[in-house]
Amino acid sequence: MPGRRLAFSRAPRHSRVMSICGKDTDSRAAPDLAHEHALRLRHGGPVAGLDEAGRGPWAGPVVAAAVILDWDRLPAGLDDSKKLNARTRERLHDEIYESAIAVGVGAAGVARIDRDNILQATLWAMARACAALPEAPAAALIDGNRCPALPCPAQALIGGDALSLSVAAASIIAKVTRDRAMAELALGHPVYGWERNKGYGTAEHSQALARFGVCEHHRRSFKPVQAALGKTAPRLSPPLP
Repeated sequence: MPGRRLAFSRAPRHSRVMSICGKDTDSRAAPDLAHEHALRLRHGGPVAGLDEAGRGPWAGPVVAAAVILDWDRLPAGLDDSKKLNARTRERLHDEIYESAIAVGVGAAGVARIDRDNILQATLWAMARACAALPEAPAAALIDGNRCPALPCPAQALIGGDALSLSVAAASIIAKVTRDRAMAELALGHPVYGWERNKGYGTAEHSQALARFGVCEHHRRSFKPVQAALGKTAPRLSPPLP
């Protein structure tokens, strides 16, 4: 995807108006570009939003995405992926790839999750997503309260997917990418219903674990999977190269 450079002196059309006490004077419960604008003024270049999908499931990878939006080509309806239905997420996924300046994706598999723990695996996947951007950002907004190690300044933003359009876009890319990956894994392991539950701990998944046991895509460091293995301590996956 060819990079397109922006003029960084303009304020975004969609930024919220801020009061002198630092609170939003606009009561819209929708993400905007206010945080991106502040970082862009400070660091003088494009800002990437980063988010992940899949920290909680019992199976499959954790997927992270990084997105640098073109402020003049924002897809209509960008929002936190959790607030959108599957059809809308799929549409926005394609529109983000079409309109964004840059999109990067990174994933940590079960071996890394079991070896390093889910938090460290998530931060690693975020760093990989940022590194995969074809255009390097001057700064990054990270959903949550921890920042991965990045080659640019980063700001953690709790609930960022509901506050920042760039993080919301990353949440959509990460969610759709992971959902598609779980549907593909389900083809080889149909008993767990991953095309429906995405590896989360639903009753369907729990019952399948009890009946059919654990497969290679389960996270053995997670307690429900340990219980299905009849163990009280995690059986770690082989060391990674």
